[in-house]
Formats: sequence, C-alpha cells, structure tokens
Amino acid sequence: MIPFKKCSVCGGEVVKKEVEKLLRGGNHTAVLKVKAEVCTHCGERFYSKDTILQFENIRTNLEHQNFSKLQPLGQSFKVAG
Repeated sequence: MIPFKKCSVCGGEVVKKEVEKLLRGGNHTAVLKVKAEVCTHCGERFYSKDTILQFENIRTNLEHQNFSKLQPLGQSFKVAG
C-alpha cells in the first residue's frame, strides 16, 4: 500500500519504483538502488523512514572514510574550469 496517493508537492499520482540515489559525504559519493514512491508528474521522491536512516548511515560512513561495506565502482573526477 502506498501511504501517499497524491504528491504533496504537486498533487500528481504517486507510484512505487526502484530508483538510483547518489549520496555524498565529504569528498566521497555512493550510489545505491532503493524503493521509493515517485510522483509521475513532477518526479518528487518519497522515502520510508528506514531508507532515510540508511542514507544517513551511509553519509556518515563516507564522511569518516569508512568504506568497509562499500564496493568500489571506479574513479570520479572534477572538471577544472
């Protein structure tokens, strides 16, 4: 069951989806796939309380450079400009 039938931002329809989320902590970034409720009109995402706690935990680990539960994907670069 979807807690929100309508988007609280625009009033659009909300559907369950698996989405990709980028999390940043310090100079580090993690990518994960999670379930979210997504507005079909504006794209606003709504996450469960457990998912938000997971985000906070991952950000803290990134900030403290604790990568023990993370799998490397490659390298990231910043374009000088």
